[in-house]
Amino acid sequence: MSFLRAARAALPGQNCVPQIFVAYVVVAVVVLAGLSLSCGSSSHSKSGPNHNAYVTLPSRGSVLLLHISGATGAITLGAETPRVQDTTPTGIALLPSKKFLYAVNSFANTISIFKVASDGTLALSGTPTPAGGSGPNAAVIDPSGKYLLVTNNLSNTVSVFSIDAGTGALSQVGSPVPANQNPAEILITPSGKFVYVTNPDIGWITAFSFSNGVLTKVPGSPFSSVPGGGGGAFGLAVDGSERFLYVANPAASNPQPFSSTIGNISGFNIDPSTGALASIPGSPFTATNGKGPSAITVDPSGKFVYATTPGSSFSIWCFTITPTNGQLVAVTNSPFSLTAGGLFAFIDPSGNHFYIGSQDANGIAGYTYDPSTGTPTAIAGSPFSTVAAPGKMVVSE
Repeated sequence: MSFLRAARAALPGQNCVPQIFVAYVVVAVVVLAGLSLSCGSSSHSKSGPNHNAYVTLPSRGSVLLLHISGATGAITLGAETPRVQDTTPTGIALLPSKKFLYAVNSFANTISIFKVASDGTLALSGTPTPAGGSGPNAAVIDPSGKYLLVTNNLSNTVSVFSIDAGTGALSQVGSPVPANQNPAEILITPSGKFVYVTNPDIGWITAFSFSNGVLTKVPGSPFSSVPGGGGGAFGLAVDGSERFLYVANPAASNPQPFSSTIGNISGFNIDPSTGALASIPGSPFTATNGKGPSAITVDPSGKFVYATTPGSSFSIWCFTITPTNGQLVAVTNSPFSLTAGGLFAFIDPSGNHFYIGSQDANGIAGYTYDPSTGTPTAIAGSPFSTVAAPGKMVVSE
């Protein structure tokens, strides 16, 4: 997430670029030996079909194809696209049809379009499309597959593009929409009605309604993720019923008895009519130990929330969601001291396997998890090398 900011700051004339979370995200992740160790005796081991995934490799200017075993969740490397210097692809999005993939080039301020072959390999389609802003970072496609949305971190906007279903070509819809300071992560709800963007420097969540390619500010937006501001609101996750939104705040401080833990998770009720956010009673929620959670996900069943931090000490936070009010309750033995990372965290749509991205050449940690207790268990062979540190990951299933 901070690869863009850290790298740009190193360039001549880029000293004015805000440095968000560089201290605790752009660090080498300590790889724990013996990753076949488990934090519990039972695991989630349902088998599914083999499928592909893709990760951006910012430092190599490429996108890497991954093959995932449906039986074990193990990852093997596929083909890498030709490297293009000074592009720094970060955000990535795959059409629901699986025909086209989009990679957001943060340094080049463009979006590359790739055709996806039947075997999953990628071929660049035409000339990259201008991103509509500076420092494009994260990307998401709406559930209909008609629109691509991109955060422009350095120009403080979100760009919207319509997608040609036949060619994959992008056409910008109107002008980029203001999204407050340094928009980072972006999420669209399962219905496609609402879009949420985090503003890490100021600890805000900027909210929009979304219809026919048009973003409209939600009443009351932006919403504070951390009381008093700051705290570095970053990762976003929503439950499948889109009742609850959860935000990882990597730098937030906590009162006693959790003052030794840095970072927490804010929980919000989503107004089904307007998309406005209201804090869940008891929010923010935190772990008994650890620091810096910046990636977060909700499992497909809507039972668990996982937040992840760099390193291998108290690095995977797991909570159950209280169905009646969205409150989070830590599961037994959480936080788990297993290899993790702060770049991304997601569970495949079938709910079988859990993947975490770290700033390390062993870039993806893979886990199964117990559907009753939430306890994660490392997949054999994890962590899996991605040759270079990944940016973002998307799975085709």
